[in-house]
Amino acid sequence: MAKSDPAEAKLWAMIEAAWKPRGSKTNAQRLALADRDPEDEDADPEVDFELVDAALDDVMEALEAGFHDMPQEELAAIDRVLERKLYDIDRQEIQEVTDGSDDGFLYARGFIVALGQLFYEAVHNNPAVALPDAECEEMCYLPANVYKKRFGSFPKHDAGISRESCSNKDFWE
Repeated sequence: MAKSDPAEAKLWAMIEAAWKPRGSKTNAQRLALADRDPEDEDADPEVDFELVDAALDDVMEALEAGFHDMPQEELAAIDRVLERKLYDIDRQEIQEVTDGSDDGFLYARGFIVALGQLFYEAVHNNPAVALPDAECEEMCYLPANVYKKRFGSFPKHDAGISRESCSNKDFWE
């Protein structure tokens, strides 16, 4: 059994907590994005993407506020988890669905993470679940930017990976 990463659990819990005040309708729509069958448009009810997208700014503000309250080491650990999550979905097959430039694909992966663990895992397991033209640039560096504001530099990571697009060479031609 894999050892649970407390920083990863904390990141996903913080994302869920940031979405909760957006209301049951917005959250139902957000969760429906992960559950839909992208191959069969008639099988699933229409998902109101605009409702979910409109809530993202408030979600980012709530996350930023939560990051401001974290100790330095914990905030750096959260940023490492985010970097790993963005790296793990840095795959050509996902980019083919989301489209966009290198920066646009990074922002698309930020959107995938920002929607929470359920959507992230759905896209990770079935890239067709990803959405074209859905981006959340702020999510990509949010804990790192808060870290820099609070402690004067970006957190140092020695994981040998990058959140930048096309850096996960195992998944690009």
